[in-house]
Amino acid sequence: MKLILATQNDYDAIIAFYDDVTERTPEMATYARWSKGKHPTEEGISAYIDEGSMYIYQEGGEIIAAVALTMYQGEDYHAIQWSRQVADDEVAVIHILAVSPDRQGTGIGSEMIREAIRLAQSRGMKAIRLDALASNTPAHKLYERLGFEYRGTQHLYAENTGWMDFFFFEFRQ
Repeated sequence: MKLILATQNDYDAIIAFYDDVTERTPEMATYARWSKGKHPTEEGISAYIDEGSMYIYQEGGEIIAAVALTMYQGEDYHAIQWSRQVADDEVAVIHILAVSPDRQGTGIGSEMIREAIRLAQSRGMKAIRLDALASNTPAHKLYERLGFEYRGTQHLYAENTGWMDFFFFEFRQ
């Protein structure tokens, strides 16, 4: 699998992809609670593209999966008891991982995460982390199966959910 670094030329296709994922993924309202226009946002996706953090996977010119991989962590990550303390710019964080509803359950999500881990490690990141809604139990199982360890919970506000519990995970390197 080859992740492609997205550019603003990919913006419209990426927005259409996330809209499709949000609208057609079974149980979206129960687990991830993404909603069109609220999360992921057009502004957020554009910012990820501008900073060089947005990646896509294509087959036949069509986006099959997408993920944002930042080479820094935000302040929301400071309150968690991580296995080791490292500077914010030594941490890669996986965000808004999505797979086309037509391809979910085929292993593409797992491979996207493995590729994100490889990319982060190749850039010298000392830690790889992510968060997910407490309600997103299928994602938790996937992350743990791929070597991530639950590290803590925070009660945070998000536009698409309001106040919710988020689980934080760290890759065991």
